[in-house]
Amino acid sequence: MPEGDTVWRTAHRLHQALAGDRLVRCDLRVPRLATSDLTGRLVTDVTARGKHLLTRVEGGLTLHSHLRMEGAWQIYAPGERWRGGPQHQIRAILGTVERTAVGYRLPVLDLLRTADESKVVGHLGPDLLGPGWDPEEALRRLLADPARPLGEAMLDQRNLAGIGNVYKSELCFLLRAFPWLPIGRLPAPERLPALARKLLEVNKSRPARVTTADPRADRRLWVYGRAGRPCLRCATPVRVADQGGGSQERVTYWCPHCQPDLAQ
Repeated sequence: MPEGDTVWRTAHRLHQALAGDRLVRCDLRVPRLATSDLTGRLVTDVTARGKHLLTRVEGGLTLHSHLRMEGAWQIYAPGERWRGGPQHQIRAILGTVERTAVGYRLPVLDLLRTADESKVVGHLGPDLLGPGWDPEEALRRLLADPARPLGEAMLDQRNLAGIGNVYKSELCFLLRAFPWLPIGRLPAPERLPALARKLLEVNKSRPARVTTADPRADRRLWVYGRAGRPCLRCATPVRVADQGGGSQERVTYWCPHCQPDLAQ
């Protein structure tokens, strides 16, 4: 699933391509929006809120989308071949004279009044890449349930918005914390919001995510995606397991030596 830095980068690209121009084409290919047409309206802004995308147009309307696991927005110049997937996977087309944004495999697509955006993003905790980032509030929310496993607490977007499986695993490693450790037992928990913000901030403009400071393809991440391979710090084989969701959507990677289970 795209995480906060990827969604921020997508919003930035969409804003550069569409904002300030009028739509000459609008095709929303979901049944409830089949008769909705934004053609002729000026795109005023595209912004990210956690993992959500908000495309605002004049007239006080917002097109809300969420990428989840497989969704993507691609941007094309006039005459450029669309390469994001087959036609039947297209859920939205927003076109200006100069650029066309095509949303593929979007599992969430809603049109609502801009004044009502809180209906779709109001539940979110402080946004790690938002202008109103509040580390104290994020920490308060994280610690509200001290018995909750650390990894699960980080994934809950009501605590802080923008962390997914990659950053969850990488943050637990950098904190030297077992992902199933009750968050209330995490030493110096105030480090967590600050470190999470730092990782997303430094990666939001990078094409390839790096948490190790080593840009080589096989060494960019400490543990994520490295199941069975040596830990980059101690050479112990990295382990992988589901955490709380019953599917690969909640996969967690950790080093059993660097992040020991203190309950054992």
